[in-house]
Amino acid sequence: MESHSSTPSCSMNMLWNTQVVDTCIVFRSWHVSSTATFVASCALVAALGIIYEALRAFQRSLDARIALELVNAPGAIRLSLGNDADADADSQDGCTVARSTVSEGGSMRVPLVHRTLRATLYGAAVFLALFLMLVFMTYNAYLILATVLGAAVGHFLFGGTLNVDGLQGGDSKGVPCGC
Repeated sequence: MESHSSTPSCSMNMLWNTQVVDTCIVFRSWHVSSTATFVASCALVAALGIIYEALRAFQRSLDARIALELVNAPGAIRLSLGNDADADADSQDGCTVARSTVSEGGSMRVPLVHRTLRATLYGAAVFLALFLMLVFMTYNAYLILATVLGAAVGHFLFGGTLNVDGLQGGDSKGVPCGC
């Protein structure tokens, strides 16, 4: 006589598989007990991929807004990462620009509020990326496909712009105040 356990068991595969029922995704509590819950789980994983790409796009746009705000701030001063003796600073119309650091990888100090927001978003992006990696590591072909499709759809939706000057190493300095 066969005895059946009333508790569902997770199947953990370390090889490529297409198992649907009794798959556990990341947590024992995310136990797939039917095809319908597996399809819903795949949809959720794809949505997480889309959210990850949206978060990355938001990070890029926030960084651009913060950089613009810093460059256009009255008395903006760039901190040189190189030799300070080369920082030929001019002051015109109350606007200070260190010309030598514009194309040499100069940087500007980011206020604490912005640094905190950037760090929080970065942490969320890392968490989501590693979570999706754990989903990927189920080695389930359908979950892998859902992860990749979600990221691709998210990139299509939120990656519609390119910084052409940045890619070409352009000399677009964006000098503030018309200096």
